[in-house]
Amino acid sequence: MAASAKTIPLESSNAISDWTVVLPRRGKRRRNFLKSKHPEQNQQPWAPTDLEMDLNRESKLMEKIQMCMKKLENSSFYHVLLDQVQTPHILEAFLRVLGHESKMQMVVYGIGSIESYEPPRLQLSLAMLLKRKFSWIGDIEVFDPILSATESRVLENLGCSVLSVNEQGQRQASKPTLFFMPHCEAELYDNLVQVNWRTERLNNIVLFGNSFGTYEEHVSEFRSSTIVDSSRHILAVQKFTHEFAINTVSDDYFGAFHDTSWHFFSLVA
Repeated sequence: MAASAKTIPLESSNAISDWTVVLPRRGKRRRNFLKSKHPEQNQQPWAPTDLEMDLNRESKLMEKIQMCMKKLENSSFYHVLLDQVQTPHILEAFLRVLGHESKMQMVVYGIGSIESYEPPRLQLSLAMLLKRKFSWIGDIEVFDPILSATESRVLENLGCSVLSVNEQGQRQASKPTLFFMPHCEAELYDNLVQVNWRTERLNNIVLFGNSFGTYEEHVSEFRSSTIVDSSRHILAVQKFTHEFAINTVSDDYFGAFHDTSWHFFSLVA
């Protein structure tokens, strides 16, 4: 699909009026997200509010995550997902985003509490297993404002970097980036798309998160709903989106990954 200019026009549409879609899930709280033409103005320094160091908690959490990774690695869900990623059309899409780069960084937004709930642990485990499996996935950066000091230290011990700034999802994709965002709020996806609303930036993005197609279906079906205007970029980018739904395979992984898809944005400058 082609765009005639590097900056993509955002067309008005009756379907792109005020709307909001909330997908409740355990371990993740609804948050307020800011909008600005200058995203750096919204980004604020962040640190865990609890500074207590508890080595026993850290050890127990590390054990939980290692068990979770082992469970996931041996599951049919994981092997089906690996097979999907390695199908020619999806692998080709990844390689197109990589271009001449050897690595694609991974940014994990909105992971939730990995200490309190299993779905966030499963999501983190998948991110780490994908990095282990594919040599072209680079360093992992993680952020969620609800992360505790214990969770942050465990993430760092696992080789992840915990961001010290709340980017509000407004990371400009100046290089190939895999945004790993299962079950985030619509506003967070919209922030990401909006700040990258240029051909060269959208072409640098792979997004693993809630199905954009499902958001479009919600708008078509529930036209009378109260909808937030800040989510309109999700709809507007649909014409440039190639989406591949994943198969949760079993109920064990439904809570962590239902209605999740790979998204690639194919535009020509």
